[in-house]
Amino acid sequence: MKIAQIAPLIESVPPRLYGGTERVVSYLTEELARLGHDVTLFASGDSITSAELAPCCTRALRLDPTAGDIIPHLMMMIDKVRERARTSLTFFISTSTWFIFRFSAHWQRGR
Repeated sequence: MKIAQIAPLIESVPPRLYGGTERVVSYLTEELARLGHDVTLFASGDSITSAELAPCCTRALRLDPTAGDIIPHLMMMIDKVRERARTSLTFFISTSTWFIFRFSAHWQRGR
């Protein structure tokens, strides 16, 4: 099964410091890949995974002093997910990312 994991960009997956959500994303991604699923992890570029990594920013935003506002990073992430994620199943770990994804899909259809 083709699976997309969309993680928050605030911390790397797995997190270097604090980040319970990102740790769960890592465990889930690694186990799905170990079971033979075709998993793509959309996360920060400093993430480490045995699955395919689709970096959506160079490094975790919380540790990047040049990151600034998170919204442009989320929008670029959504574009990358739309371009690459042709999947059977998509996990949105962050509700804000899911909301932006749904809103942008609605807006693009002209409704």
